[in-house]
Amino acid sequence: MINNKPYIISMVVVLLFGIGLFYVGTDGFTAYTAETARVNKLIEDQPKFPQVTLEDSNGRKYDFSEFNDQYVFITFLYTACTTVCPELEYNMAQVYNKIPKEYIGKDITFLSISFDPERDDPATLNKYKDFFNSDGETWRMARIPDQYELNRLLEQFGVIVIPDENGNFAHNSAFYLVDRNGSLVNVMDYTKIDEAAETVVSILEREAGDQ
Repeated sequence: MINNKPYIISMVVVLLFGIGLFYVGTDGFTAYTAETARVNKLIEDQPKFPQVTLEDSNGRKYDFSEFNDQYVFITFLYTACTTVCPELEYNMAQVYNKIPKEYIGKDITFLSISFDPERDDPATLNKYKDFFNSDGETWRMARIPDQYELNRLLEQFGVIVIPDENGNFAHNSAFYLVDRNGSLVNVMDYTKIDEAAETVVSILEREAGDQ
C-alpha cells in the first residue's frame, strides 16, 4: 500500500502557507480588492490635508485652515459628470440631512471639491450646488485653481482621476472625513448613507460627551 501521509502533510503545509500569505496580503482578510486595500492604507496613514487654495461657489478664496477645529466631510466630483457624481452628491445631501443641526457649521462642514477647475468656475459651482440644496456655507462647493495643488491633494487622498479625449473623467468615489486637525480619518462607501451618517454622528456625540 502506498503511504500518502507525507503527501498529505506537504499539501497541508502549502495550504497553510498560502492562507498566511493571503492573510498578510489582504490586511487580515479585509482587503479583497485593490480599492479596499488602498482605502485601508489611507485610514492607517491618516494623511494631512495639504496646503491648497480653495475657491468656492461664492468666489471666496481661502486655505483649509478656514475649517480650523471642525470635521470636514468631503467628496470629489466634476459638474459635467452624468454618471456617478449626481448620485454621489445626492447621497451627500442625505448624510447632511441626517446630522443633527446643532453640529452643522459648528463641529462639521461639508465640502464638495471639483477636480475639473477649468470648467467648474464659481458661477458653475453656484448653479450646481442648487440641485442638491447646498447652502454654500455649511455645505460648500469649491475648486482648487492651481493644478499642482489639486494633483497633490488627489494623490495624498488616493483619488484616482483619469481624463479621456471627450473631456470626461474616470474616477473613484467615496465619502472622506477629515478631523479637526486636518487629518483624513475615514473613507466611507458613498452608497451606504445611513452607515456614513451614523459614523459621523457617533464621533460628534462622543466628543460632545467628553466635554
